[in-house]
Amino acid sequence: MRWRIWFFIGFLLMCLRAAAQTVVTGQVVDAASGQPLSAVSVSFGTNGSGTRADSVGRFRLSANGSFTQVAFSHVGYLPAVKTIVPGQANRLQVLLERDVAELEGVTISSGKGGRYRNKGNPAVELIQKVIDHKKENRSGEYLQYEQYERMGLSLFNLPPSLVESKFFSQYRFMLDTVQGQTFLPVLLEEKLSDVYRKQAVQKAYKGVNILQFIDTAGVKLYVNQLYGHQIDIYENNVFILANQFLSPIADHSPNYYKFFITDTIDNQVQLSFTPRYKGDLLFEGKLSVSLDGHYAVTACELRLNRQINANFVRSFDVLLNFAPQGDGRYLLTQSSVKADFGLTKKGWGIFGDRTVVYRNYRNDPVRTIRPANGFDTLSKGTAQVYAKLYKLEQMPSYKRTMWGLTTLTSGYADTGPVQIGPLAQSLSFNAQEGLKPEIGFRTTPKLDSTVYFEGFLSYGIKDHQIKRNLTTYISLNKVAPYRFPNDYFKASYLYDVDVPGHTFSVTNRSTTLSSLQIGRTDYWLYSRIIQFEYVKDFENHFSYRVGYKNWQQSPAKALVFQLDNGTTIPSLTTSEVNIHLRYAPNEEIIQGARNRHSIHNPYPIYDLQFNRSIGGTYSYTDFGINIYKRFYFSQAGFADVTLLGGYVLGKVPFPLLNISPANQSLAYKRDSYNAMNYLEFVSDHYAGLNFTHTFNGFFLNKIPLIKRLKWREFVSAKILYGGLRAENDPAQSKDLYRFPAAVYALGNTPYVEAGVGIANIFKFFRVDLIRRFNYLDHPNAREYGIKFSFQPEF
Repeated sequence: MRWRIWFFIGFLLMCLRAAAQTVVTGQVVDAASGQPLSAVSVSFGTNGSGTRADSVGRFRLSANGSFTQVAFSHVGYLPAVKTIVPGQANRLQVLLERDVAELEGVTISSGKGGRYRNKGNPAVELIQKVIDHKKENRSGEYLQYEQYERMGLSLFNLPPSLVESKFFSQYRFMLDTVQGQTFLPVLLEEKLSDVYRKQAVQKAYKGVNILQFIDTAGVKLYVNQLYGHQIDIYENNVFILANQFLSPIADHSPNYYKFFITDTIDNQVQLSFTPRYKGDLLFEGKLSVSLDGHYAVTACELRLNRQINANFVRSFDVLLNFAPQGDGRYLLTQSSVKADFGLTKKGWGIFGDRTVVYRNYRNDPVRTIRPANGFDTLSKGTAQVYAKLYKLEQMPSYKRTMWGLTTLTSGYADTGPVQIGPLAQSLSFNAQEGLKPEIGFRTTPKLDSTVYFEGFLSYGIKDHQIKRNLTTYISLNKVAPYRFPNDYFKASYLYDVDVPGHTFSVTNRSTTLSSLQIGRTDYWLYSRIIQFEYVKDFENHFSYRVGYKNWQQSPAKALVFQLDNGTTIPSLTTSEVNIHLRYAPNEEIIQGARNRHSIHNPYPIYDLQFNRSIGGTYSYTDFGINIYKRFYFSQAGFADVTLLGGYVLGKVPFPLLNISPANQSLAYKRDSYNAMNYLEFVSDHYAGLNFTHTFNGFFLNKIPLIKRLKWREFVSAKILYGGLRAENDPAQSKDLYRFPAAVYALGNTPYVEAGVGIANIFKFFRVDLIRRFNYLDHPNAREYGIKFSFQPEF
């Protein structure tokens, strides 16, 4: 009888053990960076229960049974298996290693040994289902969520000679070593925002930047553009590295990508994809697709292959993780971008990373604002960077180094309340003035945040005249006039010399490079300009300026103001009021030391100018319009298109007509006619088209040997149509100035020039061959010309 009791007790214990619950909790992070990984698949082996890690890598997995192993898998990472104690609670910290295997070796084979085809390919059929279901898997119109964004830049693999030098010894505390590589953090920022209908409201921010010699805000915007500001895999094109890359699930992606089914995980299929031609601007990587009938993307890895025509980019990886929501759709929970930039294939470089975490999705037309707390995903090592950067900023030697670098990059030597410069204009040369030394200055907010001064003095060795400028600004928003947004009154006096048709402004003066000219320039104007303006910028990048201008023009050298009766006019003085309107929707800018530089995007820029004379000998109204837009064509590059036009109402002499902007310098100018001579064409009405298409190596990358150079091809064309009414033609109307020799009115035939160019020569230089198609009978007209430019681009 006793043996039956012991048998029953043993059997009961076995049943209890089998029924015991095994629980595993923990967090999954990137083994290299320590950053959390979301949407990682976690399961008890192939036949066990499974779950996914949340937006900060945390997970909880539980099931009844004796499980001894837990499997972890994630797109772009090597799978991992961890041993656990069955029947009890387990706590794990899981480090996943990146899968660095290249996709170049991926091939597909059939029993007949045939080549890759779309027809009958199950991978292509699956991708087509993903494409067909894109609309239902997109986010809703009223989608709102919280967004945490972290961005960092670090120098790494610094030369040992620098790290061990006496100069660097005081900065070694900044260094951080990760997996044998030495990093020097230079920029780190975090921000937390509420997003509603794609409009973000920032509610928390923290950041530091030791690269103070460049525009911090502009660099962040530009880096975000490089990283893909908002990567949407469901769009046909993904905008990164200032270019458009075709999405692997674009409507026509099977025509440009090869797809292969490589794995099945938790009722999902993993596909690998690679470009049909490696040199095109296309991705390679992996996709995970749900098999629940919605065919949603649940995870995605995008990489740039090494054969594409991209400068300074040694690696670029994007990881997108999605998670199911209450309505069954998979929405993005984490976007991670890691990039390695360098001038050479090896050696020191810049490592950049940007992580965006999304949570608390709601599809509600009523906006909800949440408190700014509980959303920090910084690793312990990254959090220590702030303390190091703050300490560095207080060091006198660091401040001296930044002063020198700021002087070189901005062109201004900062002395505190006053800056001396711009240094690039300290010495120039032209045929009228000869050698021209110059010294300039401007004040900073350290002197006064409301009143600013700017000016220069220069002297022409040949013409023995002193040129000068003095400008006073009164800033209503206490922002410097060279910063955005502007809201100021301006009063200025300028006396300078230039060729007719150039804009007389402080920011348009000659530099050493533009002093190199082709052919003779015999027509010159000395201008004395008194100007009053009010300038206002709005946050939506609409701006206007309203002003008054008094302009005295005095001809010089071969230029003469002479009436039809032979009377010589020493100078022409006019007064006018003017209005300038500008609208650049969705514009993002990099603020230079003097000018803003728009970061290119697909949106147009509109400019409208209106001038009306006041008193004087001549009564006129002059207006002009300029519309610029960049069109993107994915792997075929992009096209820059400018439409321009203008009209002058009234009877005026040629200095007040539209003088077509010509360029006789060796430097290529986008907005000038590069095969036209100065003061060659005048008109009182005109319309023009400027077109440049950049193919980004689309054709050259397919030519053996040539493709190794990674050159980029351009084609350009400029067409200008215009004319001159009889009342403004001195041959048909009295009391007008005679046209100087070799000055013409645009006739019935439009002026046309076109060119081809090669850029990315040694990664920095561009050469254009320009051909002029008509008006070749004009004096000194050249049918062909060569222009050069310095054009570093990614």
